Amino acid sequence: MDALSHVLSLLRIRHSNGAGLDAGGDWAINFPAYDGIKFNAVLKGQCWVKTQDDEEPFLVKAGDCVLLTRGKPFVAATDLNLPTIESSTIFDMNVGKISILNSGGDFFLIGISFDFEGDTWGMLTSALPSFVHLKNVSNQVSVLKWAIEQLTIEIKEETLGNELMTSHLAQIMLLQVLRFWLGPGQTRYTGWLAALSDHRLIRSMNVIHEKPMYSWTVAELAAIAGMSRTTFTQHFSKVVGQSPINYLTSWRMHLAADMLLRSEKKVINIAYTVGYQSESAFSTAFKRMYDHSPTQYRRFMATK
Repeated sequence: MDALSHVLSLLRIRHSNGAGLDAGGDWAINFPAYDGIKFNAVLKGQCWVKTQDDEEPFLVKAGDCVLLTRGKPFVAATDLNLPTIESSTIFDMNVGKISILNSGGDFFLIGISFDFEGDTWGMLTSALPSFVHLKNVSNQVSVLKWAIEQLTIEIKEETLGNELMTSHLAQIMLLQVLRFWLGPGQTRYTGWLAALSDHRLIRSMNVIHEKPMYSWTVAELAAIAGMSRTTFTQHFSKVVGQSPINYLTSWRMHLAADMLLRSEKKVINIAYTVGYQSESAFSTAFKRMYDHSPTQYRRFMATK
């Protein structure tokens, strides 16, 4: 299993909700802060999206997709100079359905919001910008286009198994957007995701994820990448934002946190599984990352 699949396999969607917007004329909607991730695809028309930061607004056209990852408030509008209305006045009365604004007809958007159990999703979102804008992706990626069409059906019709289908569609859409974003010609930021599009680093990243229990040395990882130890360390740190060994430790801790949350394994057994020969060494590394001992973390997460 490759590194991206490993990380996404740890993401368990706790809740997902699909919704649509059919708008007409001019409008401006204010969306408040939110939990989790939002995925939106514009199928007809266009609109501007602007955060409350000083970032430049961007125009989203039919065929474009936007992944919103950090929970920041934003405004979507045909004209950013218009007074805004709150999103709750449009969507709260029509949860999981297609909402009509100004009689509809000029603009159509389909979206899905989802949040996750545990904290592995933070590993994903920290490697992404707040807003991932991909142009014309729903027209270029056939699987994503199919998933959007299926989500539209799920929102329009009260079908059996709607909740489960929506959850699976969310995973498909997320994976396809990430695949496209990692493809050639896309602008990426520093982080482990950026390493997956680097032909010199992807092999070493994959072996870290495949065998986290192995005591990898920098020299071994450099050899797998086909680079000298020094060059590999410098390049890995520049692209990923941390050293190879620190990344290995971080991935081990994410795996351990997932096992503490999803299983009743003893702490010592989890320590062995992620490559530690003593419970104390494992607990020290775990507490350094999570500010809780493994036992405290398990109890704390059980209450959430």
